[in-house]
Amino acid sequence: MTGRSGRNREARPASLLARLSLARDSLAGQVFSLQALIVLLLITAAALALVFQARYDSEKDARNRSLAAAEAFARAPGLPAALESANPTAELEPLADGARKASGLDFIAVMTPDGIRYTDSRPELIGKRATGDFARAAAGQSFTEVFRGAPSDAVRAVVPVRDARGKVVGLVSTGIEIENVGHTVEGQIPLLIGAALGALLLGTAGAALVSGRLRRQTRGLGAAELARMNEHHEAVLHAVREGVLIVDADHRLLLANDEARRLLDLPADAEQRHVGELGLDPGIAELLLSGRVATDEVHLAGDRLLALNVRPTAPFGGRLEGSVMTLRDTTELASLSGRAEVARERLQMLYDAGVRIGTTLDVVRTAEELSEVAVPRFADFVTVELLEPVLRGDEPSPVEGMHTRMRRAAMSGVRTDQPLQPVGDTIFFAVPTAPMAAALDAGHAVLAADLHAAMGWRAADAPGTRVALEYGFHSLISVPLQARGVVLGMANFWRAADTPESFDEEDLSFAEELGARAAVSIDNARRFTREHATAVTLQRSLLPRVLPDLSAVETAFRYLPAKAGVGGDWFDVIPLPGARVALVVGDVVGHGVHAAATMGRLRTAVHNFSTLDMPPDELLSHLDELIDRIDQLESGGEAGGAEPGAGLGDGAEEPAGITGATCLYAVYDPVSGHCVMASAGHPGPALVHPDGRVEFPELPTGLPLGVGGMPFEAAGLILPEGSRLVLFTDGLLEDRDRDFDAGLELLGRTLAQPGRSPDQACADVLAAMLFPAPSDDIALLIAEARRLDPRRIAEWEVPDDPAAVSRVRRAAAGQLEAWGLEELSFTAELVLSELITNAIRYGNEPIRVRLLDDRNLICEISDGSSTSPHLRYAATTDEGGRGLFLVAQYAERWGTRYTQRGKVIWAELSRSAGAEPPLPLDLDLDALGDLAW
Repeated sequence: MTGRSGRNREARPASLLARLSLARDSLAGQVFSLQALIVLLLITAAALALVFQARYDSEKDARNRSLAAAEAFARAPGLPAALESANPTAELEPLADGARKASGLDFIAVMTPDGIRYTDSRPELIGKRATGDFARAAAGQSFTEVFRGAPSDAVRAVVPVRDARGKVVGLVSTGIEIENVGHTVEGQIPLLIGAALGALLLGTAGAALVSGRLRRQTRGLGAAELARMNEHHEAVLHAVREGVLIVDADHRLLLANDEARRLLDLPADAEQRHVGELGLDPGIAELLLSGRVATDEVHLAGDRLLALNVRPTAPFGGRLEGSVMTLRDTTELASLSGRAEVARERLQMLYDAGVRIGTTLDVVRTAEELSEVAVPRFADFVTVELLEPVLRGDEPSPVEGMHTRMRRAAMSGVRTDQPLQPVGDTIFFAVPTAPMAAALDAGHAVLAADLHAAMGWRAADAPGTRVALEYGFHSLISVPLQARGVVLGMANFWRAADTPESFDEEDLSFAEELGARAAVSIDNARRFTREHATAVTLQRSLLPRVLPDLSAVETAFRYLPAKAGVGGDWFDVIPLPGARVALVVGDVVGHGVHAAATMGRLRTAVHNFSTLDMPPDELLSHLDELIDRIDQLESGGEAGGAEPGAGLGDGAEEPAGITGATCLYAVYDPVSGHCVMASAGHPGPALVHPDGRVEFPELPTGLPLGVGGMPFEAAGLILPEGSRLVLFTDGLLEDRDRDFDAGLELLGRTLAQPGRSPDQACADVLAAMLFPAPSDDIALLIAEARRLDPRRIAEWEVPDDPAAVSRVRRAAAGQLEAWGLEELSFTAELVLSELITNAIRYGNEPIRVRLLDDRNLICEISDGSSTSPHLRYAATTDEGGRGLFLVAQYAERWGTRYTQRGKVIWAELSRSAGAEPPLPLDLDLDALGDLAW
């Protein structure tokens, strides 16, 4: 079991070192460390003292031995005579060497009184003067010293040699070198170290025994923990305002703090007494004796209600389990519990109101959420009435008598057979003393605690109120719904026989708070409804209401605005020259009026660029450049531009840019069946084959419009006759609960059903894929491809010869007669003559002529030159320049489009234009070439 210090008390360390390591943070560990340190210091000091003592004793011994040997040799018989002989060295050297070896000294030197050596252990020094001061010895005084110098450091003694007359005739110097004295000390060091280690082990073992005993007594706690435990103990005993009882396994009281003694009226000598002898309440005593766990059990102790908690104590050191009981006085809490529970329920209800009211931006649904929150926890029935302008999303205007009439928008109740007017009825508040009218007039909630005494309410509708009273309605709170100081409606909270208690003043403040929160949500929904309606109106006014009826495609479309706000999705079908058609779908990021207005600008720009008959990739490039230009102008990005928002007046918002728009532009030619498309960040289309097979062609996806910097890439494909090209925005595929890939797979399955018209296919797609509350706009355009009948197409190659004009004109007249268009022959010949003559005169080969019998007659002349003609007024002196003017007069519309290798000049002649204008009877069409531009 883990103890207080976090160590495993069951496991025992395998060594002394491990035990010391585990206990180093405890008080016992600190005591052990201190004792071990003291023992180590004492042993070290003793060892050093012994070393120094040994060195001192060795030096003293060396002095004594040197002095004794020197005196013995100096007093040897015959030494003075040998000194006075002719060769003292020869006589004394053997004697000195023998004496040195016998005495164990390092040297014995015999010298003259002034220090000249007669003998020495080193022969090379004989005859030389010894270093040092020998004045004392020459004066007859013996001495010892520690000599440091040449030839070596030594402990030496110097003794004078006297003759029979007492005269100093020589000196004897003996000694031991310092190095040899140290060897003597070093020889004793192993013994000293052994003794020190033995003492250290004994001292450490003693310290370990003492610390182990202390650790068991303190249970491994440190000094800080012991101090903290003492503080906690004192706090529990005297400061904690919660009673604490600790009982051992024998059910004897071990500890009782001051609060427990006060609450249980324990005697002063209660500790160590059995629980049954303490005079406790029987229930409390039984709980302590049973040993069971208890949590917040309430027991009576005298006149107090005590909440008791009992838990077993953890066993330690083999002791049996006891138990600890905590007590707190809940007498005052019990008296307040009823009111606290009511307050808690009210707070919970307000929280629920904040979460549940205003989950949608729908005015009626918000009113319903208010009624649902309050039933049945606060009221038995709730009715919500709103002003008519609020239901429409308009701002209520302060019209006289406006607040006296409202429409019931929501109603909830505990039963469905209530006698109240149903939702949708108009409610009148005509009697000023009625609670509803009084609340509207005062601007705050009004309480009618007893409806039987509410005469104003009863007078407003005597039959209806009588039925309500008989039903059981007895109490009412009327709350005006106000936001920003404007009255939006009225909420009425009713209590009937299901709740006998009437509303009181505390209920009044709660109802007012609930109504205030709901009013804010209703006002937000109202404002959103107005903005949403404005945006939807603007959006629908900018979208095509009717698609053109074309022979190239059969189209159908669907557009649905988002529930949370109108976006900027749009689509378009634009007729192009040569019976071709442009299919467009786009999406502006964002919602609201600005997104709708941006969509309108983009749609207009696409229409304008399409009149230039550009390829899809070039059109998107021009559109991207235009958007970037507009953004710079509106944000003040151009040098020298005005500040953003300048001139808009105070409080006007800065204009927002148009970046974030995507667009898919496709051009379909019914003559060849070829479709060219380019995308600016928009999802590619779906291609539905006549047999129902669905594929999603690979399409290069460029950057969104307004980002700029990168060119767009076009892709082409052949549309089989009867196939369908499906264009859509991403709102159709993805939402919070479905990603883009899953939506694409579902769209493919939905489209793979042949035999339906484009309109029916649109309906089926929305039925399968529409979200309950779409978060983004949905635009869907389905175009079924058709081919122009080859029999309605005529083409001729024109040689670079003016004489060929008449041949082509006659061939065209014959073709028009075969088509039944004889009434257009003269006009067509006139137009062809002018356009072919212009191509031969100013263009390059190859020159081709094509006639298309579509809803109008289309005349196309193509050549290899990129030079474009321009309409102008010719002066009276000009020889030419009138031909194009004639073409413009007789054609319904005309224009030029460029190809990769030249240009095409086209003109459309209306089949239903009526009679042709009168022309001179002698007009020669061959002479019209002179009028060419």
